[in-house]
Amino acid sequence: MKRRESGKNVLNQYPADSGVEKAFKAIGIISLILPVSLLLILIIDTTADGIPRLNWSFLTSFPSRFPEKAGILSALVGSVYLIGLTAFIAIPLGIGAAIYLEEYARKNRITSLIEINISNLAGVPSIIYGLLGLGLFVRIMSLGRSLIAGALTLSLLLLPMIIMAARESLKTIPQELREAAYALGADKWMTIRKVVLPLGLPGILTGIILSLSRAIGETAPLITIGALTYIAFLPESLTSPFTTLPIQIFNWISRPQKEFHVNAAAGILVLLIIMLLMNALAIWLRIRLQKRNV
Repeated sequence: MKRRESGKNVLNQYPADSGVEKAFKAIGIISLILPVSLLLILIIDTTADGIPRLNWSFLTSFPSRFPEKAGILSALVGSVYLIGLTAFIAIPLGIGAAIYLEEYARKNRITSLIEINISNLAGVPSIIYGLLGLGLFVRIMSLGRSLIAGALTLSLLLLPMIIMAARESLKTIPQELREAAYALGADKWMTIRKVVLPLGLPGILTGIILSLSRAIGETAPLITIGALTYIAFLPESLTSPFTTLPIQIFNWISRPQKEFHVNAAAGILVLLIIMLLMNALAIWLRIRLQKRNV
């Protein structure tokens, strides 16, 4: 009884319309409005600078030392190739590791250590992965400044995020569904393939696409491994040199001519549109798969 009365006394100290609650609401609203306003200002300013330059010629032309003739074809194709190859490497490894840790691995000190390290690796700055890729893929494995070296480096960056997203999605599947599948005669792999993965697929795909949308905007690890800033040709193989949209934007913004800054603004708009489309795809896939599983 004393505990209940003390709890009521604490609640009575802060009524619903108290000044403390109003101040907290005001701080929360300001904390929401301020970053959104800054983001809108940046987007509006970039759009005003880059929209006059955004046309079909800009999308289908190679970089040039003349700003009015410069385009993003090699950077755009390089970004598509790089993200496609990164997804091909990282997605199977990430989902496979998540399935093993969540469904097969025994809960002991070793798996706990692995889980802690995966969580820590997800928060490591991207330039550290660039240094790892430089030492491992470029120098030790002698892959050079190639497309495959960049894809392997970004795969290392994405693996912790994909593993964590896939594991969290698998954890949401009720244990009763697994037991029901076992009761019907299914083995463990059939239960995972027929029950667990289809139900966890919306969350897994959402995490994967959001991770890829982050990777497509990464610059630091690619510059660290030596990706080129000026390429007037398309990659022909996995060992070809490459460039990406963020690197091309970085190249233009570092030049003193104002016309190249306009090109950089147009490149930012293209990159922003790609990222928004990927996020929209993640939301659409999540809703569609959830409806199918209902």
